[in-house]
Amino acid sequence: MSQTTSAPHRSAVLLLLATAVMWSLGGVLVKSIEWPSMAKAGARSAIGCLVLFLWLRRQTRFTWRPTQLGAALAYCGTVSLYVIANDRTTAANTIFLQYTGPIYVALLSPWVLGERARRSDWLCIAIALAGIALFFRDQFSPRGLAGIFAALGSGLCYGTMIVLLRKERGSSPASALLLGNLITAVIGLPFAIGHALPPAQAGMILVLGVVQLGLPYVLFSIAIQRVTALEAVLLPMLEPILNPLWVAIGRGEWPGPWSLAGGGLVLGAVILRGCLGTAKRQPH
Repeated sequence: MSQTTSAPHRSAVLLLLATAVMWSLGGVLVKSIEWPSMAKAGARSAIGCLVLFLWLRRQTRFTWRPTQLGAALAYCGTVSLYVIANDRTTAANTIFLQYTGPIYVALLSPWVLGERARRSDWLCIAIALAGIALFFRDQFSPRGLAGIFAALGSGLCYGTMIVLLRKERGSSPASALLLGNLITAVIGLPFAIGHALPPAQAGMILVLGVVQLGLPYVLFSIAIQRVTALEAVLLPMLEPILNPLWVAIGRGEWPGPWSLAGGGLVLGAVILRGCLGTAKRQPH
């Protein structure tokens, strides 16, 4: 491989790794801000929306097609339920269960995209379901169980968003994400009324919107064009590994043993499906 082709690839790999690290800050930042969950989600998306708009500028195109609007609403559900889950259960539970999204992609693709599920998809789904079952072996308060269900809902919305964005790929997927942030901001910001925020935590909201949400999506969009399909699957998996680590260091929060075992199965199923899927697409 020549230097002219390897240098852009190495840069893209580094951008993808940086994206995963920035995404992984979500848990510790959300848990460090004492504000209503939806207020945090709304403020985060409002700031992220500004970053995305500055990047897209004239490329922004709201078509209001059902698929674009559906993807935007699914995005809103993904990020809102993510924050709600983080406030009610551990960061590990939240991020592991959100990563069930690709499993829902396998279930929804035959109906929405006309793509048939393979036997390997059903194997991965079975492994992920076994992992999800293990989460409920840990002892939870009613609030903790609400967080588990919110995290599962975030994963379902995430999978739905992926499917609809793939259907929008000939139009403007990034515009759907921008619209999703706008919707989240409009719904979430009113929850901040009457709740003062100390200056230090206001700074965390800024970091949450710029560093954890807006900027990583820009870097991901750039990097994804220059990495292999397998790298696009595996490198972002750094996020669910680092996310609970930052929370353990910063907040002293440790996931239960059953949750760790379940999370391992869920992530293993996602990695397996990604590897098998990219292998299927390789020319022979």
